[in-house]
Amino acid sequence: MGRNKKQNPFAARKRQKRENGPERPDRRALPYEEIKRDNAFFIKYYHLQKICASEEEWSQFLESIRDNLPTTFRVTGFKDEAKALLSIIETQLFTEYVRAVAELHQKAPEDVERPLCLPWYPNGLAYQLHLTRKDIRRSEPLYRLHNFLIVETTAGGISRQEAVSMIPPIVLDVRPTDKVLDMCAAPGSKTAQLIEALHAAPEEHKIPPGFVLANDVDNNRCYMLVHQAKRLNSPC
Repeated sequence: MGRNKKQNPFAARKRQKRENGPERPDRRALPYEEIKRDNAFFIKYYHLQKICASEEEWSQFLESIRDNLPTTFRVTGFKDEAKALLSIIETQLFTEYVRAVAELHQKAPEDVERPLCLPWYPNGLAYQLHLTRKDIRRSEPLYRLHNFLIVETTAGGISRQEAVSMIPPIVLDVRPTDKVLDMCAAPGSKTAQLIEALHAAPEEHKIPPGFVLANDVDNNRCYMLVHQAKRLNSPC
């Protein structure tokens, strides 16, 4: 878990302050510019499409799309260390997360929203938590948690992926003997999930006979696709 560890900016700032005295204000200390989340043309167009059954549902829809997107990730289930990694995440990391959020927002720990295990994802291997860029910037423990997720993503232990993106591979119900053609594959999160599904029965197929053939029309995005697939070290 210490692989490819990024330099901790909190430690660097403390060291700079000791060596050079009080640090000068920099852009990192400035708040993020507020994102505009209203578009009159968007609202008018979709309201005319009557995609919601009632005005109440429409209001809920608008509120939902204006909300911050939560952080979601899933553990790579076919790897031998998956159970150990999941145990570390559920105990050490989430305990530190709750403590850090409580301290940052001056709440009691019991009032902090706990990380949510996505109930529809197989074997309880996917989680959702509310971790904003602003919170990461203001809290060293949350920065360490974010860095851990990045490091383990690079190592192939987890995949950071939107919850809605996890659904199609589950619905496809890929088996170890299947041959899957993924024609719009970049950046590769769903492709990686499909490869993982091929490894779902190691007791029957140590090396699955199936495979995923992935491609994308955008050559630049294909580089990310290759990176996503290589993380898993799978022959599929």
